[in-house]
Amino acid sequence: MREDKGFLKNVDGWLIFIYLVLVIAGWLNIYAAVYDENHSSIFNLSQRYGKQMLFMVAGFVIAILILLIDMRFFMNTAYLFYGLSIVLLIAVLIVGTRVSGQQAWFQIGGFSFQPAEIAKFATCLTLAKYLSSSGVSLKNTSTKFISLIIIFLPTVFILMQPDMGSALVFTAFILVLYREGLPVWYVWVGFAAVVIFILDLLVPFWVLLIILALATSVLIYLNKKTFRNIASAVLLFIAAAGFGYGADYAFQKLEPHQKDRINVLLGKEVDLKGVGYNVNQSKIAIGSGGFFGKGYLQGTQTKFNFVPEQSTDFIFCTVGEEWGFVGSTIVLALFLILILRIVFLAERQRNAFARIYGYGVAAILFFHVLVNIGMVIGLLPVIGIPLPFFSYGGSSLWAFTLLLFVFIKQDASRIAF
Repeated sequence: MREDKGFLKNVDGWLIFIYLVLVIAGWLNIYAAVYDENHSSIFNLSQRYGKQMLFMVAGFVIAILILLIDMRFFMNTAYLFYGLSIVLLIAVLIVGTRVSGQQAWFQIGGFSFQPAEIAKFATCLTLAKYLSSSGVSLKNTSTKFISLIIIFLPTVFILMQPDMGSALVFTAFILVLYREGLPVWYVWVGFAAVVIFILDLLVPFWVLLIILALATSVLIYLNKKTFRNIASAVLLFIAAAGFGYGADYAFQKLEPHQKDRINVLLGKEVDLKGVGYNVNQSKIAIGSGGFFGKGYLQGTQTKFNFVPEQSTDFIFCTVGEEWGFVGSTIVLALFLILILRIVFLAERQRNAFARIYGYGVAAILFFHVLVNIGMVIGLLPVIGIPLPFFSYGGSSLWAFTLLLFVFIKQDASRIAF
């Protein structure tokens, strides 16, 4: 393998431009979300926007260093990164700092570090390394099994923190497996599992059994009534019923506030002053922005701190209130262009490693944007994951920078295998 020494000429300007726009826009919105007239300077390091500026500068340094490192470094150290991330996820359960009921952070002086963010990058890198190895094919059962182990091993440790939001992000890698040849029925099974889980929360278990029995009967009626088909349908019914029971058991094991959030989302409870307060205030803030918004630093919901966690998980409602429908659409369009551009570049890669890694980056970004904005506007439960490049926090910004620029480096290097 030989890397073109003029690779910097091949760096994709569109990805870097969108990255810079999103990061700077995020910084400005963090300033708006926690604006204080007593600390009006955006460079005040005692405030979150001042700290975010330092995180941005560090992120830019990380990006430059990645572009200067030989791409083979990331390929050759993929398993090392993965092993280190697993060690960190175990260590944080032992010596980590507990914040809001989650033991998910290392506290180093005045800085907090979340290993789950690095685990996303390491898992993306490792999955690409494994699936691009010689002789590995998703047609083989062993490959499917090992791929799922790579994806869900860090998920187990993250669930122990417990951090449901970060754990769910890893399910996005299923899209990567599908692109690489995983049969489509696996995806349909996953979709059916989600439907059964929601039904299990909405109706009594005996009603769920009736629904599953009717669905099984329809399958038998639509297919040839051979012994094999009937036996398969019956086994499918048993498996679905077992999953429904397991889903109900898992739901009961959730933290009380997590169960309340899901119940509020499903309409089983109405609690606008309790667990539903954040989402309700967020929707008010976004709706009050109208078409063009109230103007920068003019958001009343923002100024008077009606929306908790507005500089982190709920940063998008600042965009909606102050920049309105137009500003929100522009932000969503930037994310869409970024993700589609990554997919486009991934498809033109000359080696499987870069292609698979690119799809992993796109899947993670897509999941984060979809779930974060979905929970802010009340379409999805509040599970606490950041909006890429926008939400306050060094761990998140650096992890997304690392993810994106390693791919930019791969695309610029043009290495063929």
